Amino acid sequence: MDRLVWRMGNIMTEFDQAHPIYQRDVTGCAIASSAWISGKSYADVKEMAIGLGIDITNPSLWSSTQPLRKILKALDINAGAKEQDFTSWDQLPDKALLAIKWHLEKEVPHWHWVVFLRTRERAIIMDPKKALKTNIRTDFGRIKPKWYIELT
Repeated sequence: MDRLVWRMGNIMTEFDQAHPIYQRDVTGCAIASSAWISGKSYADVKEMAIGLGIDITNPSLWSSTQPLRKILKALDINAGAKEQDFTSWDQLPDKALLAIKWHLEKEVPHWHWVVFLRTRERAIIMDPKKALKTNIRTDFGRIKPKWYIELT
């Protein structure tokens, strides 16, 4: 089984293809990505987000970084102060949240959150979309990030 270890400060979580964290709500990619990074369950992060006043049914979760940043802060995960434009896969930091599937709806930007991780052996995308054949992705040519938030 393919196993990867995510290390952030004192947080260590194993990711494997058999146990991905799927988004369970239409707007749940930020919650699922945060859960994957922190090692917590989707339900636990969702409950925490609701407790933080984040309405997980609000489509603004697709068009604002504020709710995600609030969740990351509550999970004690350090995120870069600003979004960085994506230029190439080689230029990405080793750990980042990527905004993919970026598009405008009624002149409002929307996107889908995924996690990027580079180890010594390889780079992967952890995508919480349930309909995917595998949530550990390496098909970088098909993924078109608009920008990213570095995780430190």
